[in-house]
Amino acid sequence: MPHQLVFATNNRHKLDEVADKIGDKFKLLTLNDIGCTDDIEENGATFHANASIKSHHIFNKYRLDCFGDDSGLEIEALNGEPGVYSARYAGKHGNHAANIKKVLDNLQGIENRRARFITVISLIWNGEEHFFEGTVEGTIRNELSGSEGFGYDPIFQPEGYDVTFAEMTMEEKNRISHRAKAMEKLMAFLKEQ
Repeated sequence: MPHQLVFATNNRHKLDEVADKIGDKFKLLTLNDIGCTDDIEENGATFHANASIKSHHIFNKYRLDCFGDDSGLEIEALNGEPGVYSARYAGKHGNHAANIKKVLDNLQGIENRRARFITVISLIWNGEEHFFEGTVEGTIRNELSGSEGFGYDPIFQPEGYDVTFAEMTMEEKNRISHRAKAMEKLMAFLKEQ
């Protein structure tokens, strides 16, 4: 019988990426699966804080082993922006086109295009919190390219590649992405449990 583990999200893209990694030792449950319709407000000032808010909300309410994550894009020339505000950089939460446009507008005429994606996972396992982090370095393209992925994927070109995340298949992206790296650390921890 696989151990139940709640992923504090209903984001289909994230779920697909994680389900691909988690294997059959665990039964991955979503917020929908446990009947959680709460709007968990991510008002932390860091990725760690936001990930922790999600996992603690689920653990405190349902007493289930769970993990929450927070991810974002940090651009060197913009002092780390959009950072924790990545999903709502242009105002409305999840408006990817507006967020991308704001990044490209803010980078107009700037040569330094270095950026990185970061994911922080907060796992609450047997009542104890553990953090796992993954990053991927890259650059911001001048224009959108590709139709896969989500968020900033069409303008992010990972280091060592000549394509954006949005030009990669899910399998290709999952081998090198920030979320994949954080998930690998999480899975390594869970395998020892």
